[in-house]
Amino acid sequence: MSGVVVEKVQAFAETLLPSMELELVEVQFRLEGHGWVLRVYIDGKAGITVEHCRRVSRELSDFLDVEDCIAHGYHLEVSSPGLERSLKGMQDFQRYIGKKAKIKLREDVEGQKTFIGNIVKAEDDAVDLALEDGTPCHLVLTQIRKARLSL
Repeated sequence: MSGVVVEKVQAFAETLLPSMELELVEVQFRLEGHGWVLRVYIDGKAGITVEHCRRVSRELSDFLDVEDCIAHGYHLEVSSPGLERSLKGMQDFQRYIGKKAKIKLREDVEGQKTFIGNIVKAEDDAVDLALEDGTPCHLVLTQIRKARLSL
């Protein structure tokens, strides 16, 4: 059921957000200690304000009331992805060239699974980093399990 909710919210948000000059980063729907949480992360070129979150939350609430796709209680949270936002694909890596990232791989490369460094280049389904010690690192996108900006 949570997969269906995520898909419906993603589809709606992807049509709603461009008109607000915002983009969808991620949708999560999961059971946590205090109950079900529908978490929607949004971003914009100029950043995210409380007003952005309020407007999107109101629109999503109205949509969910009409669609009635969640049969139990839940909490809706709309927020910015934060300073250590997830990097989901090539477009994110290209957008954050020059920024520091932490990348975790699916399998070891030369005995290492985690790489931290500045994104130098992102093209042809690969990401090049300058690691913290200055060493260059070339990672193929399909190797990457998880990536996020790092402080």
